[in-house]
Amino acid sequence: MVFAHDTEMSLQAAVTLVNTALEPDTLTTVEELDEFFSTHQYSGRHEQTVDELDEVRGLRTVLRELMLAERDDAVELVNTMLADAGAVPRLVRHEGYDWHVHAIAADAALVTRITVETAMAMIDVIRTDEMSRLGVCADDDCDGIVLDLSRNRSRRFCSTTCGNRNAVAAYRARQSDTA
Repeated sequence: MVFAHDTEMSLQAAVTLVNTALEPDTLTTVEELDEFFSTHQYSGRHEQTVDELDEVRGLRTVLRELMLAERDDAVELVNTMLADAGAVPRLVRHEGYDWHVHAIAADAALVTRITVETAMAMIDVIRTDEMSRLGVCADDDCDGIVLDLSRNRSRRFCSTTCGNRNAVAAYRARQSDTA
């Protein structure tokens, strides 16, 4: 494991959220936001409204900028995000997870909780000088974010779809070279 469990979960959720903005957009309904909320095991308030959906959708650009920033620029973004949210770190234990850090109240708006949890996760990324674990998909036709948590830093594609498309293209290129 590269990072603590809660850090990895927050990073995976943030990458998934940012990548919902790719075409076709996969975060357009309250139901899709509900699925994101459940899949990424967020706790706390979830209003299930169009306004909440719009707020979370608006966060995608900010998180993308953070995840692709140079290390020193990421520090500035993280500090601003935490200060603007009024984050106060504290240890909590819930739903089968041992002690971990939350920095915003469970009744804060979902967009604020996502912002703070991502910023807190990015603190670990920055402190361990692991910004290279975040990048853009190696598929020429994709701008998705890649989170590489592999031990050998071998992840290049944002999804199985992009990886498979490139594998098939490479296979076809090899076949045409041998023909």
